[in-house]
Amino acid sequence: MNIIEAAFFLCFISSSNVHFAGATKQTAGNITPSENPFTPKASLIRYWNKRINGGSPPPSFFLSKASPLTTVDSTRFATLASRHALDTRLYDFCTAAKLFCFPELAAHSVTEKHGDDVSFSVYSDKNFTNYGSDRLAGADTFKNYSGGDNIGVDSFRRYSRDSAGHDDGFSNYAGEVNVADQSFTTYATGSTGGAGDFTNYHTNANQPNGRFTSYSDEANGRSQSFTTYSENANSGAQTFTSYSKNGNGAPNGFSGYGSGSNVVKSGFSGYGETANGANDTFTSYGGDGNLPVNDFKKYGEGGNGAVYGFKSYRDQSNIGADSFSSYAKDSHNEKVNFVNYGKSFNLGSDDFTGYGQGNDGGNVSFKTYGQGPSFKAYTKDGVVFARYFNNASSSGKKVNKWTEPGKFFRESMLREGTLMQMPDIKDKMPKRTFLPRTIVSKLSFSSSKTGEVWRIFGAGENSSMAGIISSAISECERPPSYGETKRCVGSAEDMIDFATSVLGHGVVVRTTENVVGSKKKIVIGKVKGINGGDLTRAVSCHQSLYPYLLYYCHSVPKVRVYEADLLDPESSEKINHGITICHIDTSAWSASHVAFLALGSGPGRIEVCHWIFENDMTWTTVD
Repeated sequence: MNIIEAAFFLCFISSSNVHFAGATKQTAGNITPSENPFTPKASLIRYWNKRINGGSPPPSFFLSKASPLTTVDSTRFATLASRHALDTRLYDFCTAAKLFCFPELAAHSVTEKHGDDVSFSVYSDKNFTNYGSDRLAGADTFKNYSGGDNIGVDSFRRYSRDSAGHDDGFSNYAGEVNVADQSFTTYATGSTGGAGDFTNYHTNANQPNGRFTSYSDEANGRSQSFTTYSENANSGAQTFTSYSKNGNGAPNGFSGYGSGSNVVKSGFSGYGETANGANDTFTSYGGDGNLPVNDFKKYGEGGNGAVYGFKSYRDQSNIGADSFSSYAKDSHNEKVNFVNYGKSFNLGSDDFTGYGQGNDGGNVSFKTYGQGPSFKAYTKDGVVFARYFNNASSSGKKVNKWTEPGKFFRESMLREGTLMQMPDIKDKMPKRTFLPRTIVSKLSFSSSKTGEVWRIFGAGENSSMAGIISSAISECERPPSYGETKRCVGSAEDMIDFATSVLGHGVVVRTTENVVGSKKKIVIGKVKGINGGDLTRAVSCHQSLYPYLLYYCHSVPKVRVYEADLLDPESSEKINHGITICHIDTSAWSASHVAFLALGSGPGRIEVCHWIFENDMTWTTVD
């Protein structure tokens, strides 16, 4: 204990009636004589004891989320926050408070020009500037780059610029990464010949964000291929700006792009604009996806003699939305061919504005196109429709591949002896902690002040972090659904206040005990219905991706909460203790909700149950 902390401690002892039992070690809800009573953790224990009736201490899983800041650090960072100056000590703040902040890449730059072929294996968190520029022939390969990292942040600036016949190969790039951020700026600009090959890029990644700016801009005869790009990825976005712009004879192939992904967005702006002889193929693009969103602006605009082929584009996907603005507009002799476009099982939306308008000598054809699109200012000549379906879902086939087996189930499954699939309940979010209320109360959290929040956490306007921050704030500001009471909380005290405001002060918080049994078959053991298994009110809190620990807490009507022992199917031994919540009234849910895709039926016709995942929690009144 330093001098300042000692002074705080003496002041606290002289002005309060707190008594310290002669315990030799700390337990949940107790503060030992050796522990500073002014730490965020100690403060949380006191707040819990003040607000929660019943005398039970805070459970260890809840207490573990308290800020690790010392008393002095809490005071110092609270002062900086009040002065809007936390960004001046961002690294210290993120480190001490255990926040989710992107690493500073400036200290890890690779700026030298390499003259030899290089193979990178098990490589991560690097900033490449002027790498491979002016290279003549040769090849650089990246294998297992950023693979399996929690946070993969890589920047490639002026990579292979003005090279000739130089190849770049990316294999298993940022696969299995949680929160991937890759930036390719002026990559292969002005190059001649050579090839760039992306294989298994962002495969199985969570929150992938890839940005390609001026990639192959003004390149001559250089080919780029994307194979299994963002396959099975979750959320995130990919943006292509001025990709292959002003290029000459540069073929680009997208195979398996975004296949099997969940809510991944792709944006193409100025892609192939004013290019000559471009040849781009999209095969199995966005196939088998859930809610894919693709935005094409000025793609191939003003181009000459280009060929664009879309095969099995968004085929077998659920809903989805595509926007084509000024695609191939004012082009000369360009061909665009859509085969098996948008054969989704649930109708999405397509918007074609200025598509092919002013196209001289080219043609656009649609074969087995499955949606009912909106054509605005669409070229009236040279457009051919063949085997057009107004409703691609007429086959009646049910698709549930985007919903992990066991993620949603019926209430009848919660019976002793039931064999069922357990989903992956492991927490895939970056490790973070709450901020003390003294700090979080001084930080802006509003869509009207996102610029200030970006500045505090060092997020550039177009960076992944900026998108993460904006997305979380937007979801928190979303109006509640019918019957829902909601609040986003960034401190443990705020969560306690919300839970008690809804349920009263006699509350219990629960979570699934561990992650054993994830992605495996389990057997349901003893089952107990909370509050006698009657309909009850509950507050469920789910993590949101944000720099500090942020929870989206909400209460919805007509739920039942259960706890159940989970048993190993072979030994019948208890391996876990799970908490599950069953939503009895689903009438306000969307018909496209993945739970209905997994279980069948629709809103208001069935109840839907799900487990409480690791580090999520649910609050109920005391039994």
